[in-house]
Amino acid sequence: MTDDGAGEIDLRRKGSIDRVLAPGQPRRQRLRGFDDEYADIVDYIIRCTHRIWEELGVGLIYTHYRHNSVIHAGNDDVYGREAVVANTLQTLAAFPDRKLYGDDVIWSGDDEAGFHTSHHLTTVGRNTGHSAYGPPTGRKLSWRSIAHCVVLENEIVEEWLLRDEIAVVRQLGLDEQVLAAARARSDLERGASVLAVGPVERGLGQLAPQPLSPASTGGDTGFDPADFVRRTLHDVWNRRLLNLLRASYDESYRGRYPSGRRFAGPGDLAVFVLGLLAAFPDAKVTTEHLMWLGDGRGGYRVAVRWRFDGTHEGHGEWGPPSGARVRMLGLSHLRVVGGRIAEESTLFDEFALLTQVWAARLAAGTEPARTD
Repeated sequence: MTDDGAGEIDLRRKGSIDRVLAPGQPRRQRLRGFDDEYADIVDYIIRCTHRIWEELGVGLIYTHYRHNSVIHAGNDDVYGREAVVANTLQTLAAFPDRKLYGDDVIWSGDDEAGFHTSHHLTTVGRNTGHSAYGPPTGRKLSWRSIAHCVVLENEIVEEWLLRDEIAVVRQLGLDEQVLAAARARSDLERGASVLAVGPVERGLGQLAPQPLSPASTGGDTGFDPADFVRRTLHDVWNRRLLNLLRASYDESYRGRYPSGRRFAGPGDLAVFVLGLLAAFPDAKVTTEHLMWLGDGRGGYRVAVRWRFDGTHEGHGEWGPPSGARVRMLGLSHLRVVGGRIAEESTLFDEFALLTQVWAARLAAGTEPARTD
């Protein structure tokens, strides 16, 4: 965690990308081992993203990713920067006019232990080349992504990367169920393990899920945004205390979730949480990493990396119960104002969820009949 660093680029106030990427900016933060052109860690993330994707400087990956870097993308792990280069080339070939709009960068750490950064961005591009989903459609797409990186001495060492995959699939004019079934079948045929194993443990044995131990208060304000967000996620998702949503989320709350979902007010969010828990009644959410920027006067920007584990034993929008034991990576950006969550932008790999559900169906020979 950290407060707003002096001189940090504020993407909401800085304005034009010409000013954000203006050359010759003085160094505003200690960056041992980083290229001289970077003013601070936010500048590093925004500038190298622009240079690689929009200026097509793909070879910069060799100086900005460690040779043995690990990229966690949904349920797939990619090892080594050569794989990063290959994936970047393939994505650019599919969307050669791709524009990446940096919405926010939340960070923590330093140049000794390494920085954690969470980069929320919106991508716009036209599909004029071949992609993993087939030949070009000519369609113009827009999707959200969040990239959580660990950075040390100018190199990304590890990255957790999500994009709104089903939104991409639907905008291409394709059927996510058909594609997920085909992906699951291919994985099973080549012997890949696509299903998580073991029980989901929200508590010990038959005991109920316990509340989290209280954390220390948050400095001068007496409010700890990390403790608040961690406790809220645990109470709502793991302890099933959905009655706390109205106390923890502002009445004017606005949320963006995968597959184009938009929520207005905590009531909308409650409906979604109920649907997901009904389909995965043993579900557990684990907070893996959390960081924040801000103060009690202007509010806090909080980035969370989390995991969802559950067993598909209930009915819902993901089809009849399949028995699939699923695991999903999740990334969230929250804005906390006045002790409540006012805005949220969350991504999880819903396409990976569908693939795991279909893998369980295919393995058990219980594939449901198509109705269209």
